Amino acid sequence: METKIPPQHQNTQPGIEAELVPQPKIIRDTYKGANKLKGKVALITGGDSGIGRAVAVHFAREGADVAISYTPREEIDAQRTKELVEAEGRQCLLLPGDIRQETYCRQIVDDTIQQLGQLNILVNNAAIQLQHQTLEEESDEDLLATYETNIYSLFRVTKAAEPHLKKGDSIINTTSVTAYQGRADLLEYSSTKGAIMALTRALSSNLITKGIRVNAVAPGPIWTPLNPASVSAEEVAEFGKDVPMKRPGQPCEVAPAYVFLASDDASYITGQVLHPNGGTIVNT
Repeated sequence: METKIPPQHQNTQPGIEAELVPQPKIIRDTYKGANKLKGKVALITGGDSGIGRAVAVHFAREGADVAISYTPREEIDAQRTKELVEAEGRQCLLLPGDIRQETYCRQIVDDTIQQLGQLNILVNNAAIQLQHQTLEEESDEDLLATYETNIYSLFRVTKAAEPHLKKGDSIINTTSVTAYQGRADLLEYSSTKGAIMALTRALSSNLITKGIRVNAVAPGPIWTPLNPASVSAEEVAEFGKDVPMKRPGQPCEVAPAYVFLASDDASYITGQVLHPNGGTIVNT
């Protein structure tokens, strides 16, 4: 899936997919659903675009109804995701708001259950990524915003969802290759993704007696709006060329990992991380 990415930049986080050139590949035409998630309901934070959108569409093709959270400025992306999910014959509940707010974290769980009847799969995917070349450049405001979005929300949404999950249900967290390798210009982001990896392992032990599986996916460089919203236009044009496959991945190359972890195919897997990263070797 060679992708030529021209220089481009977006000035605000978390980025708008409708503005990306070229448009990311969300799902392969050849992907055949097998009802692996039939009758299930998923809540996906950051589900309007990028990996979140791809997960929503793959889940829908596998038979699940989905609810997606997103910021109000991403409405154009959320509406497109809704169209794609509904084209698969499933329901898509839109939940705009600020995931940094505790009340919103609780509300999206309540709304999902009220509107879609249940909750079986929670995908904690929402994140921002702020670039700083030195520690001196980092502000307390950026640090707090990154942790509130990437980590605090994960705790809060999971806490709200857990009482509604039952044996056989699952939680899937989005971490990153930066959790294992670090990245000099993404100190805040890398540290939150490391925390997510550790939390996945701890939470899997905490919930194993209830039969709730907790796993994670650690993508490498994937072509999503997070990237041009984080780094310079020149860096975007070189995005993904430093991995063994010498290219960025597409959301359609990541989302099947979430399908696997959400389905009964992964019934004996918990506390683990999958690594769709273009061939980068990490210490798992």
